[in-house]
Amino acid sequence: MKLIVGLGNPGSKYKGTRHNIGFNIIKKLADMHDFFSTQRCDSIIGEGKIRGQEVVLAQPLTYMNRSGKAVNCLVRKYNLDLKDLLIVYDDLNLDVGRIRLKTSGSSGGHNGLKSIINHLSSNQFPRLKIGIGRPEPGFNIAEYVLDRFKPEEREVIEEAIEVAVKAVMIYIESGPEAAMNKFN
Repeated sequence: MKLIVGLGNPGSKYKGTRHNIGFNIIKKLADMHDFFSTQRCDSIIGEGKIRGQEVVLAQPLTYMNRSGKAVNCLVRKYNLDLKDLLIVYDDLNLDVGRIRLKTSGSSGGHNGLKSIINHLSSNQFPRLKIGIGRPEPGFNIAEYVLDRFKPEEREVIEEAIEVAVKAVMIYIESGPEAAMNKFN
């Protein structure tokens, strides 16, 4: 079984923000595969099969900075090895629309990932980062990540979401190395 968690903040106030790119990718996957949504472990989840694999898709409802609570609960509930967990989230350190899959690593300053690492007591899990770029010098980072994409960025982000969905599908079917070889 694979657990794919897209990070973001719940509620209409945050819909379409840079910080919710993980939510967008999970929603697209759930819609593509007609996953039914329910709530468990402070998350909206959908369960089913993708490419013959049992998969749980999740959007934590704990807000970004407390994502670890929900992820830890889901990992324990489904008794998963951390190699079967994939976290999907925004990254300030990548240009808008760039994606990068890694099998482990630090939080890179991302508060949602810091929370997950703290709750799991490990950074040894795959993650898929989608670049949202950095704000202009002097622009508040918290405001930037909670802002919506500029009109000129929307097409790039929509394309990045499509590529990220494909990367998740390869990850589910063939593992992180195959996805990294194709999409990094």
